[in-house]
Amino acid sequence: MLKPILVGALLASTTIAPALAQADTDITVVLSEELDLVEPCMATRSNIGRVILQNISETLTELDVRGDKGLMPRLAESWEDKGDGTWQFKLREGVKFSDGTDFDANDVKHSFDRVFSDQITCESKRYFADTALTFNVVDDHTIDIKAEPAQPVLPLLMSLVTIVPSETPMEFVRDPIGTGPYKLTDWTAGQQIVLDRRDDYWGEQPEVTKATYVFRSEPAVRAAMVEAGEADIAPQITAEVATNPATDFSYLNSETVYLRIDNQDAPTNDIRVRKAMNAAIDREAFIGTVLPEGTELAVAMVPPTTLGWNAELSPLAYDPEQAKKWLEEAKADGVDTSLPIEIIARTENFPNVTEVAEALTQMLTDVGFNATLRMVEVAEHEQYYSRPYPESEGTRLVLAQHDNSRGDPVFSMFFKYDSQGTQSGVNDPKVDDLIARASAATGDERAALWSELFKYVHDDIVADVLLFHMVGLSRVSERLDFTPTIATNQQLQLSEIGFK
Repeated sequence: MLKPILVGALLASTTIAPALAQADTDITVVLSEELDLVEPCMATRSNIGRVILQNISETLTELDVRGDKGLMPRLAESWEDKGDGTWQFKLREGVKFSDGTDFDANDVKHSFDRVFSDQITCESKRYFADTALTFNVVDDHTIDIKAEPAQPVLPLLMSLVTIVPSETPMEFVRDPIGTGPYKLTDWTAGQQIVLDRRDDYWGEQPEVTKATYVFRSEPAVRAAMVEAGEADIAPQITAEVATNPATDFSYLNSETVYLRIDNQDAPTNDIRVRKAMNAAIDREAFIGTVLPEGTELAVAMVPPTTLGWNAELSPLAYDPEQAKKWLEEAKADGVDTSLPIEIIARTENFPNVTEVAEALTQMLTDVGFNATLRMVEVAEHEQYYSRPYPESEGTRLVLAQHDNSRGDPVFSMFFKYDSQGTQSGVNDPKVDDLIARASAATGDERAALWSELFKYVHDDIVADVLLFHMVGLSRVSERLDFTPTIATNQQLQLSEIGFK
């Protein structure tokens, strides 16, 4: 437990000013990293989604993660499968954007045109795989969306794209306009972001009147701020500081941590090298030390609650001597195993990420890899995480965390593994075929195809170094009525927060 003198020193080190007078229904959220963007079409990226998703910008549909309601209406009141890949969405009437303009079907069409435009690179686009969408505005509050090939989970995919006014330019915006219950009133880079509750919101008024987001990199500082009343929620803290059962929550979140391998680079284009990388990692050593108890070893890019989960898969065994043998075999066949392996990791991506990255680098070095580590900020990390990948001598392993809380692999497998996927290191015709067939299938066939794909990626091509399904730890002030869920790392809906 943190001693009082240490807590005081930590608070002093953050140069926190005395708390300003605020309404009892104003809250402060302390995040681990600053936002580089507040762009709605990037809301599926967790650090951005925690601030704007369903707070400033809303989607047509929303998946219930707190109960058993499944897919729920948001800006769309209802939807119907019209056949031939076409779904008709009936839109909510009487909705206004925060600039006072009316929401209608043309805004929906423009929002998707913007996501798929080649003038802007939107995170949301990645989830649609090779699905082509066409839009027919039937009237102001009815729109038909046709997917080619037909997409059985199209209404669920609608939960990924935030809706912006049709006047929004084809470029990233700094002052997002949305239909949500809050509007952005201040963004002071490096200091804070402020959201104020809207009086003209179409739905039920949330209890939180204002949310101020501040940024502190040290988890102990974030936890201490909540303890001292300087903040109300710290969505990410570490097990070391989660010492108060009254305020600290542990939950299995929907994040999977992995090392992305580029299967086309040398020396990682040899499967023996990829096997050696996996055998070099002592995954168990991280749990209960730098990662909290309850963290699970990963065998797929998605958590075990996902459709098609293959329970027959086992984590690849830690065997450093076997790793050395595979490297020697590859070297004997002419593979240059001395080529540099640079690990790229994102600062504050998850608690203790630096310690995890340093240990991974050392484990690879210990079996004979020429491995080094570079820690980068979120904007630079994106340059290595998404295509086009920068060239390098040797290869890069990207340490990353992927979220899938929506229950279907379609939100992960295309852009992580398809040969055309924006974050894929794989170019394999069988993978492409399985992804295409699974995405178009329904029911038991869909689950079976995803299960087959999980096995092929994990056992047969050893596509990457799958590491952990993560546990989330949050600290919440006792004055709030709020319990974190599987979605808390990706979004933090202010409308779900009440006061005791």
